Amino acid sequence: MQIIRKITFKTKLATYICSNQNSMKLKIFFRILGIVAVILTIFPYISWDSWIIRIFDFPHLQLTLLTLFALLFYFIKFDLKNRLDYLFIGVLAACFLFQTTKIFPYTAFSKLEIQDGSLDANGKISIYTANVLQTNNNHEALIRDIEDFNAEVILLTETNRSWISHISKEFRIKYPYKVEVPQENTYGMMLYSKLELFDESVRYLVEDTIPSIHAKLILEGKDTIQLLAIHPAPPTPQHNPSSVDRDAEMMKIAKISRNSKLPVIVMGDFNDVAWSQTTKLFQRVSGLLDLRKGRGFFSTYNAKNWIMRWPLDHIFTSSEFRVLQVELGAFINSDHFPFYTVLSFEPHIAKFQELPGATKEELEKAFKEIKDEVEADVEDN
Repeated sequence: MQIIRKITFKTKLATYICSNQNSMKLKIFFRILGIVAVILTIFPYISWDSWIIRIFDFPHLQLTLLTLFALLFYFIKFDLKNRLDYLFIGVLAACFLFQTTKIFPYTAFSKLEIQDGSLDANGKISIYTANVLQTNNNHEALIRDIEDFNAEVILLTETNRSWISHISKEFRIKYPYKVEVPQENTYGMMLYSKLELFDESVRYLVEDTIPSIHAKLILEGKDTIQLLAIHPAPPTPQHNPSSVDRDAEMMKIAKISRNSKLPVIVMGDFNDVAWSQTTKLFQRVSGLLDLRKGRGFFSTYNAKNWIMRWPLDHIFTSSEFRVLQVELGAFINSDHFPFYTVLSFEPHIAKFQELPGATKEELEKAFKEIKDEVEADVEDN
């Protein structure tokens, strides 16, 4: 009987030790997970333009959820027994709160940056923009989605000759005004409009292989506005190992928008998320408003991966515009969802939603990014 008791005690002791070891391993795992979350939160604020740093701007929503998961699991699973536990929980909580402040403006709980528009407004404009994915052969899916929305202005990026050849004659009749810049390097662009376009131009602001489209458009109420369409290169090793070119193009467009005497709409695949430091600076310098703020993320990329999604396609407007409708388009076999909005033109109340002017430091930073790109280009040549 005594032998049985000894065996039982040893078994319980071994189970207890094993359980403690597993618990300790799990605790260490979540500490490491928390440290990684903190490091990735700090990464985008490092003053280095390498894609290795800039790429961590993108999955901020996913990083916030990861931090929350680590925080709750650690708090619920383990007893807080020492100062290290409390320090870890405190740092992780602070990290989560900081992350939340970055994405909160893009939730429905935040205030609107562009107010809801009036259906009785004298001028309206509907816009449909889509990165079609150059290798996508399902042209019919895109055409069906365009027909469903029936937008007045359409911007398509990653378009080559093949995509142009699949645009029907009926489509071209429906959209008589167009600027087509087909390219085989994934930076082709096509702009179509039912409303009159004039003073159209194609500019290569940073690289001679990456176009932007600039055009003036006349609304139904006879008001003239400035349209700017861009698709800068992303900071990735296969495209551009540095974010210098992308950031410089965005700052050049911000400068054009800032100096425009006409109301402005900037649209396209920015290859940058709404909450990044670059996009924030773009807004501050340009004075343009983000229709996502207060309405939702409307994540356009990656349409083929529901976990890794973030907003890369944007429509920014000057304060003369207000929002009537915003939504994503259907899956068109691209890695992007189309982005659609209807805007009302209400310049008489523009002053009620104007952004504060950019500071001297912000302007200097924007112009430095332009200068850095020019100097990098000179060095490359």
